[in-house]
Amino acid sequence: MSQTNNIQNNNTISVLQKDALDLLKTLIAIPSFSKEEDKTAQVLVQFFTDRNIATKKVKNNIWATNLHFDTTKPTILLNSHHDTVRPNKGYTVDPFNPIEQEGKVYGLGSNDAGGCLVSLLACFLHFYAIPTLAHNIVFVASAEEEISGHDGIELVLPELPVINFGIVGEPTKMEMAIAERGLLVLDVVSTGKAGHAAREEGENALYKILPDLHWFQNHQFEKVSNLLGKVKMTATVIETDNKQHNVVPSTCKMVVDVRVNELYSFEEVLTTIKENVQSTVTPRSLRLRSTSIELDHVLVKAGTDLGKGYYGSVTTSDKALMPFPTLKMGPGDSARSHTADEFIYSKEIEEGIVTYIQLLEKIV
Repeated sequence: MSQTNNIQNNNTISVLQKDALDLLKTLIAIPSFSKEEDKTAQVLVQFFTDRNIATKKVKNNIWATNLHFDTTKPTILLNSHHDTVRPNKGYTVDPFNPIEQEGKVYGLGSNDAGGCLVSLLACFLHFYAIPTLAHNIVFVASAEEEISGHDGIELVLPELPVINFGIVGEPTKMEMAIAERGLLVLDVVSTGKAGHAAREEGENALYKILPDLHWFQNHQFEKVSNLLGKVKMTATVIETDNKQHNVVPSTCKMVVDVRVNELYSFEEVLTTIKENVQSTVTPRSLRLRSTSIELDHVLVKAGTDLGKGYYGSVTTSDKALMPFPTLKMGPGDSARSHTADEFIYSKEIEEGIVTYIQLLEKIV
């Protein structure tokens, strides 16, 4: 009998799958918008307490280590988040009512990233008490992922044991996202001089910014990634400092969303931008950098052995904040994230648990 069948027929795994689905439904029923995750944090702590597993809590981040943690062994991180975005107006069902029908579990956060969270948690429980692991395992349920907040994974990482590598649970159809675009948000400001529009006074800051807007629209960075494609720059907001029709604006501000592939550092991209535009350019943050994990890394090789494909992800996650190799991988489909009537298939969670366990069995 194959290893897969052994796992799938194991009664312990069946219990884990049931507990995972039950926990997911409990979490869906509790609003947990970013910065407001205290009640789901309590649920997660109680889930561990009911199983006699000690946890630690930093604000709304919850973490635990395997029973036989050994500081002489390397450590693997299993991480996903329990915060959600706010439901959009397109919902036709109650976003906080975890309906299960036709093999789907509906509810806000079911797909992003509740299914990943409970699947990784089930995997952690599977290995928790095994005394002969070659690696330690740390599980973290983090907060504020949806807003890239400072009180999420970034807050808890310094509290953890030294992490060698990790899995970040996000909906990828259980394929391996081995690279991820970085995100730079730029405030671009041109300065002119106010004046009366009728008398052709002043220096129009709106006109001054137009050549820079044109440059952002048309410039192409030379290096194109096989995984993530080209660096993409998109102007998303433009506004002046006044709302009066007869006043020449003295300042004009533009917001530019820049998605950076793994072939460029943020510093290289910023240098090129500043050399080519006349406006003042200020990045809001340099935290969400592009990341990648090598194809010969033990995690990727284990996934490849299981027949999993790999790709580069255009979306940004907590992976960007981790200073060690990570693989983004989880049940669900990114295309369902943040959509009305969000759902995940219960079968996806079951398969996610099995796959996570198979993946780690090849390593630990």
